[in-house]
This record gives sequence, C-alpha cells and structure tokens, in this order.
Amino acid sequence: MRICVAGAYGAFGLKHLDALSAIEEVTVTSVMGPTQEKIEKLAAEKGIGHASTSLDECLARDDVDAVILATPTQIHAEQAIACMKAGKPVLIEIPMADSLSDSEEICKVQKETGVLAMAGQVRRFNPSHQWIHNKIKAGELTVQQMDVQTYFFRRTNTNAKGEARSWTDHLLWHHACHTVDLFQYQTGGQVKEAFGIEGPHHPELGIAMDMAIGMKAENGAICTLSLSFNNDGPFGTFFRYICDNGTYIARYDDLFDGKENPIDLSDVAVSNNGIELIDREFISAIQEGREPNSSVHDVLSAMQTLDKIEKSFS
Repeated sequence: MRICVAGAYGAFGLKHLDALSAIEEVTVTSVMGPTQEKIEKLAAEKGIGHASTSLDECLARDDVDAVILATPTQIHAEQAIACMKAGKPVLIEIPMADSLSDSEEICKVQKETGVLAMAGQVRRFNPSHQWIHNKIKAGELTVQQMDVQTYFFRRTNTNAKGEARSWTDHLLWHHACHTVDLFQYQTGGQVKEAFGIEGPHHPELGIAMDMAIGMKAENGAICTLSLSFNNDGPFGTFFRYICDNGTYIARYDDLFDGKENPIDLSDVAVSNNGIELIDREFISAIQEGREPNSSVHDVLSAMQTLDKIEKSFS
C-alpha cells in the first residue's frame, strides 16, 4: 500500500507518518504541506520520494494508492471529495467536515463513486476505549454516564506543536466531535436529546473559548462534556465511564479504574497507539474491500448531533 499524507507537516500529520512506519508493507510515497521548503525538508528527513503543496499533484501520481488527510478542517470536505473522485480511498482526520451539509455531501459522493472514505474517529481505536467497548459487547458493562473534560490553554492561534497556524480550531466541530461519536458508539445509537451552551467568543479568533454539552442516549445513559481553551493546566481529554459494573477513567491510550489503579491493555490490540490502530483499520479495509469501522456513513449521525447542539446555542 502506497500512501500520501496530506498535511504531513502538521502535528497530526507527523503522528500518522510515525504510525505508518510501524505497519508492514506500507510506504509513504508522497507528502503534501503548506510550503515547498517545509514539505521538501520533511520529505528529505523521512526519505519520502515526492513532496508538493498541491493535493491535485499528489492525486495524479501512479504511486499513490490512498490518502490520509491531516489538513485544516475547513478544507476537509473539498479535499475528501477530490480524493474520491480521483479513485483514491481517503482517511479524513477528525472532523470529516465542520458542518452537517458538508458531511452529507461527502457521504453522497462516497455512494456515487464507491471509493472508501473513513472519518478519523480515533477514540474508537484507542485501546482504553476498545477495552470498554469489548466489555459492553460482551454484556459485562453498561454505561450509565460519561463525564468528559476536554481542556487546552490555547488563547492564540497555535497547533498541538505550539506553532502558529493559518486556520482556526473549533471546540464543537472538532473537539466535541470525539466525544459525541464515542458516546453514541458506546451506547449503541444516536442520542435522543442533546444541547449545548457557549461561553464568550474570542475577540480575534471569533470562536467560543468555553462550552458545555449534555446528551442522553436512547438507553437512558447520559453524557456531560466540558470543553475549554482557557484551562491553564494539563491539556487533553479525560473520560470517566460510570457503569453498572465499575467506574473507569480513560486517558488516550491508558485506562484506570475509579480508584486510579491501572488496567492492563496489552491484549486489546496489536499496538497501544490509537493513531497506528486507526491507520491499520483504514489499510485493512481497503485491502479487504469492506466498509471500515468509522466510515463516513457510520459517523454521519455524530455530525447530525453536532448540528443539533449548534442550533441549541442561544
């Protein structure tokens, strides 16, 4: 499998490059980045043969079988559609789009072209959440409540590497998307109630810097989600699963019980790296000619819930 990573110079583009290097019979043959100088330097460091600032140029290459998009959110839909129309399976980093209409268009084009398209809902693949999911499927756990905190200290327009960027992040369509999809995935269906409230918008960035979201699943489980770009402390997302049979705390690829005792996840998957696991699913689905876990159609219900939450803001 020969892969193009678009947005390879960014924080998550680099994570995908590292993850792909651990997967056998996979080669990154092309990378796309913001400037020719930056992307050529990265390609030289990684031993990648082709570098460009043009996605179209990458898509036209015979040595590109599939594409991972780790580009700015606002152009995900346009680029994903271009990949599918070029016949290249595509993994779109979260979120697949920043609106319901664009998400629906991606799904429409996927049906028209038949080209595989997957949304980067990595929480489904983190070993911590996989462990919980396996217990739910086995009938050993039922989620009563998920309490989730997504916190950053990001009052300037910077990425996860602390570098300035040209596009603006979003608490709802990006960071809340992780939890909305995961809550529905763990409870088995689209939520029946969802609402949100926003704090003040940043005077320059134009986005809400604090947000609270509430959801209720069809089975009665609830989720409370707090998000902030103002939190001056440890950053990231922390999940507390309050279940009928225990309490569990998930921090990315690590899991603890309610009393902070670590849980062994070594037998959950072939890797403890969620990014590697989602890339493996993408590649396997292409090779096996099947719909992947976290296909764009599977994730569309989360985008519908995000749209509902956005409309609830007063």
